[in-house]
Amino acid sequence: MFSQSSLTDIILLLLIFFLLTSSFVTNFGIRVNIPQAEAGTTTDAQQISVAITSEGNFFVDGDQIARGSLSNAIREANRSKPNSTLVVRADKDAKVDDAVLAMNIGRALDLNIVMATESQPN
Repeated sequence: MFSQSSLTDIILLLLIFFLLTSSFVTNFGIRVNIPQAEAGTTTDAQQISVAITSEGNFFVDGDQIARGSLSNAIREANRSKPNSTLVVRADKDAKVDDAVLAMNIGRALDLNIVMATESQPN
């Protein structure tokens, strides 16, 4: 007779592995076509996400923000998440000025700034 206890152990371990690795993937609701980079790093700290679309729309942690309110929105997010990293996710067709604006606000607030990119396929 075949014992299924070893098979259930393997399935349990696979389930735990997939549950743990899926929690590391951050899923943002705003679709932005970000540029690719040859090398990169990931961040483990709390994040303030600023997404910039090709149309020039700004989103701070998923909420659409007017360009003039971007500074206040990032400041409020920084108050609720102290010692966080500003992750700028600009569409590759977005204006560079928009990304620089978000980075300048982050620098003025003394935040660590990361530009989000995708890994270049091999």
